[in-house]
Formats: sequence, structure tokens, C-alpha cells
Amino acid sequence: MNAHQLPSPGHAVLAASGWLALLATGLEPGNPLRTAVAAAFVLFGPGIAVLRLTRTATALPAALHERIGLASLTVGTSLALAALTAEALLLTDSFTTVRALTVLALLTTLGALTPGRPWRPTARHVLPLAVVLALLLVTGCSGLGKGDPEPTGGNAAQAAGTTGAAGQPAAPGPWHGVFRDDFTGSSLDRGDWATCYDWNVDGCTNAGNHELEWYRPGQVAVHDGRLQLTAARHPTTGSDGKSYPWTSGMVTTGRDTWTGQPRHTFTYGYFAAAVRFPGPAEGFFPAFWLIPADTRSTPPELDIAEFPGNNQAVDMNVHWQTPDGRDTHTGTTWGPVDLADGYHLVAVDWEPDSVTWYVDGVQRFQVTDPARVPHVPMEIVLNLAAGYPSAPPPAVQNARFDVDWVAVWQH
Repeated sequence: MNAHQLPSPGHAVLAASGWLALLATGLEPGNPLRTAVAAAFVLFGPGIAVLRLTRTATALPAALHERIGLASLTVGTSLALAALTAEALLLTDSFTTVRALTVLALLTTLGALTPGRPWRPTARHVLPLAVVLALLLVTGCSGLGKGDPEPTGGNAAQAAGTTGAAGQPAAPGPWHGVFRDDFTGSSLDRGDWATCYDWNVDGCTNAGNHELEWYRPGQVAVHDGRLQLTAARHPTTGSDGKSYPWTSGMVTTGRDTWTGQPRHTFTYGYFAAAVRFPGPAEGFFPAFWLIPADTRSTPPELDIAEFPGNNQAVDMNVHWQTPDGRDTHTGTTWGPVDLADGYHLVAVDWEPDSVTWYVDGVQRFQVTDPARVPHVPMEIVLNLAAGYPSAPPPAVQNARFDVDWVAVWQH
């Protein structure tokens, strides 16, 4: 046997496994293949590569107890590395699955392709290494030494953008809940939501943005505990007589007709939603925002979270009317953040003297000029527009905007 073992075709496959896992993230979230490829890599890839690099093992032992020990050590090493990688990214407020997989893929490639000396493990080698890796894993998962990643008061569920629980506002309280929908039924609660703007006449659109969709109730669904707004390339003639190449979905707590009564209006409060925009992003404009209930027109307008043509950043804006009647606005863009990688929590704390935006439980932007803060009852809007800021690519036939829950708190 050679003193040094050069990389073999098997090592090349190992090196490629992380990049295959990264490619799999391009599949639709929830796709079994995406989950299987990523899980297999995270459980085994980094561990095999690092154990090889550290000369712990390159071949399967003959004894059963050594095989079990090596398998446990491999999985433990992989999970420890994954936990520590996630911890480092969270500490720098830059965690996404894609970034974590990239780091692990690089480590795996290094361990797989670097020449090393093979060494067969024994119990006296495996046990100390297993103990050390277990301690590393516990430390990484528990967040020891991480400090406070949420200086604005958000809880852990909010910072991670997790689903299934609305938690509590990240902004200082006290608070009490005044509205919430977890979309747990099989259909949209029409007592809480309309499916068009106040100018609904057998559908609607937002002509102010020159959008390409005609909103219809059939593009709104509640499924598997979440709201789904779907845009489809389906030419439709609107009740305004114009032809629209897309149909799409939206919901609002407003009216069914121009002369109707809004379902829910709010003046001040903490508004939050867990949202996911898997993509494609180009040509679509999902948004979570507030519009005036009484005047039925903007300004004022509070854009809690907008994603114009991208799923890598969050736009946050407030619109107000100047003394000479002009609509003007101020805001910011925060990112990059992988909005296709699970749900993210977007929120705004609207107070009489300020507006503060949060993404994943952390404050991102604030306006304190009283002249810019709205003081009128507002309706909630969640929509998926098409054709803004540009038309979707010709090959794209549909897109979807998912909402896990929506909640409102007030003092």
C-alpha cells in the first residue's frame, strides 16, 4: 500500500455531493428529491470527508462494532460541522440554507480531494473523538456563547421565520392580539378576507402600476395550513374591457364592492406575516401592505414587505402626501436573504409617532418624522402582482406566493 493515498473516483463523487445538494435547492421547496439529497449530504458528506482528511478512516472496517462506531462518528461529525456552520452564519446575521450548504460543500471538497494517509480506527480512537464531537454538537445546537442575536426583543421563533406559531411582537409592548389567521381550514375565511381591491367588479387589477394580471378568486386557495396566491399565464378579459395575459390572486381585509363595508380596519399596531416566495421571481411583485380604508386610495400607504422582481431582498416603504398634493415615499431595501428558502417573518410596528420595520424578528428600518406617519384606518393587503417592474420571461407559466399566517397586535 502507498504511504499516501491520492484522491480516487470515489473521492470525486464525495466532493461533488455537496454541490449536488446545492443544485437540489433549486427544486420546489417540499420536493422529496430536494429533501433527500440535502439530508443525505448533511448527514454523511462532511463527516466522511473530514474523517478522511484527519486520517481517521478511508475504508469500511471488518468488525461490526467498528462499523457501528465509524457510522456514528461520521454522522456525529457531519451534524457537529453543520451546527457550527449554522451558528457562525447566525452570529453574523447571514444564515440561509444555501450559504450553509456552500460552506459544508467547500469543507467536503477539501476533505475529499486532499491526499491523506489511511488509518483504521479502533475503540480507543473512536470513543474520545465521539465524545469531543458530541460536545461540539451540543454546544452548536444550544447556542452557548452566541450572545443575543435579537437586540430588538424578538423571540427565537420569529428570528428563524418558523411556521405554525405567530409568537409575540418583536417591538416593545405590552400587546394584545386583535386579528389572526393561521389558514388551518380548507378554504379562505370570507368573513375575514375579500379577494379584490375596493374597486372589485368581477375581478380587479392595479392600473397605477400598469400590472399584467387580473385578480380572480380562483387564484386564491387555502391548503396544508397556508394561504396560496397563484399567478398563471392565462389571458383574461377584465370587466374594464382590457385584455390581461395573467390571472393572479390577492386577499384584503377590505370590501367586496366599492360601497360595501370593510371587514377589518386597523389604526396603529404590530402587523406580521410569515411569507415565502419560492419563485420564479423575475416579473412578479408579491407584497404585504396597508392601504387606507376610508379614502379607498393612497397615499398614505405602508409597505410592510415588497419583493419587486426578486426573492433575495425585502423592500420597506411608507408613502405620504406632501402639502402640494404629491405622493412621495421613503424606505429601504434589506438583503440579501433567500426568500425561497422557507418562510420569513416580515412585520411593522406602526405607532402614532413612528413606523418600524422588522424582518425575522430584527429591526431593519425606522421612520420617526410625524409628517410621514399615517394616522387613518388601514386595510391589510396580500397580493401577487405580475408584470412589475417588468414582464415575466416568456418561458415562465406560473408563480406562487405562500403565507403561513397573518397576525395583528395592538397596545
